[in-house]
Amino acid sequence: MASFFTDLAQQYVDGEWRTGKGSWDIIDFNPYSGEKLASITVATAEEVDQAYRAAERAQPQWADTNPYDRRTVLEKALRVVEEREQEIGEAIVAELGGTRLKAGFELHLAKEFLREAAMLTLTPTGQILPSPTEGKENRVYRLPVGVVGVVSPFNFPFLLSLKSVAPALALGNAVVLKPHQSTPVCGGTLIAKVFEEAGLPAGLLNVVVTDVAEIGDSLLEHPVPRVISFTGSDRTGRHVARVCAAHLKRAVLELGGNSALIVLDDADVDYAVDAAVFSRYIHQGQVCMAANRILVDRAVEREFTEKFVARVAALRVGDPADPATHIGPLISSSQADAVSRLVDETVAAGATALLHGRAEGNLVGPSVLTGLAADSPVLRQEIFGPVALLVPFEGEDEAVRIANDTPYGLSGAVHTGSIERGIRVGHRIRTGMIHVNDGTVHDEPLVPFGGEKNSGLGRLNGASMLEAFTTQKWISVQHGRSPFPF
Repeated sequence: MASFFTDLAQQYVDGEWRTGKGSWDIIDFNPYSGEKLASITVATAEEVDQAYRAAERAQPQWADTNPYDRRTVLEKALRVVEEREQEIGEAIVAELGGTRLKAGFELHLAKEFLREAAMLTLTPTGQILPSPTEGKENRVYRLPVGVVGVVSPFNFPFLLSLKSVAPALALGNAVVLKPHQSTPVCGGTLIAKVFEEAGLPAGLLNVVVTDVAEIGDSLLEHPVPRVISFTGSDRTGRHVARVCAAHLKRAVLELGGNSALIVLDDADVDYAVDAAVFSRYIHQGQVCMAANRILVDRAVEREFTEKFVARVAALRVGDPADPATHIGPLISSSQADAVSRLVDETVAAGATALLHGRAEGNLVGPSVLTGLAADSPVLRQEIFGPVALLVPFEGEDEAVRIANDTPYGLSGAVHTGSIERGIRVGHRIRTGMIHVNDGTVHDEPLVPFGGEKNSGLGRLNGASMLEAFTTQKWISVQHGRSPFPF
């Protein structure tokens, strides 16, 4: 494992592995053990320029490459992941503190998205549209945008980098990827290694490991990329959107969430408990789709609460490499401190802690809070940690009102004995995705993924990838002579 991180602790620009030219290093730590995994000298703004220029040079030939040949590269990338699945899974456990279960979940989805990306190479089609002008033929071509900048987060770094990188490449674009500084390998250089082994031509995928403290907004402002795909916090996402708008770039933003899992009075309580525990505590709650708020009808509140607290209390906190562990470390000490402080402050403000998780290093035990005031700020923010908020309600209308009382709108779930009732309630929730009788954490290659309100702009997956990473061009042909008024 040590050699794995050492080998990939570099920049990857124009098909070459190289040391960054910055004056300081990003230190990659195992968040559970504190072990130093790698030290990577940061890339400078000059190297960001080199990466974009390499992408710009390589992209036209790739766009002209037969899509069946592009598909072959994507298929090879999938085989590389399959062949090195165990090693990649161990890296996910080591670098981001993901449990074995979480690593398996992430790798399964990554392979599915690579399969879909391989198929996406053959998806773009043109159109011939009618014209009111006699003898005119209107052709509409769908073309790659050119170069795409991708900025990925730390929580599902391998999956969420691939989710933009693979379809962008499949559709004939080149990419410059900047992973989160906490996961530079799983979210960045490992992706480069996979595509290098798959035979992707040099320059088409470049990875710059760096930080805004070094490069400022050069990744966003650079004139070459026409699309920036960003996944992360809504605060940073707003900044990305402003910069992109100022430079007339397209921004695809997958941002935070504050999902509500609603348990109606006719729900299967035991099943709803299972869905809520998974939806809140998967990957220590560091998931944008996680069920921050669990809304429970008062008719089943007592039964649900007793069973939910018992299940959460039984979750095992500890070493993510142990297959029996349910909750591993948060990504950093600052994140662990912030979550612990939030719980303490919420309890001090009057909430009741049915479980009060304690911190030990980056490990934070699960908390379950109830009795929150209706105006409690914690109800309207994203909590990136193992903290569940139980909120009772009376009837559907109140459930909908509470669920919508947040600036976010990413995911959600409704549990009920009536499918049509669940769909009816789901339609009333202002969110990009909602699931009836299931958890809140879902992602599938063909289904549009994205949020409303502060949860982002645009969609990814399936046909939405065409809208994200291609553009349309109209070429008209006039058969015969066109009459001009002068």
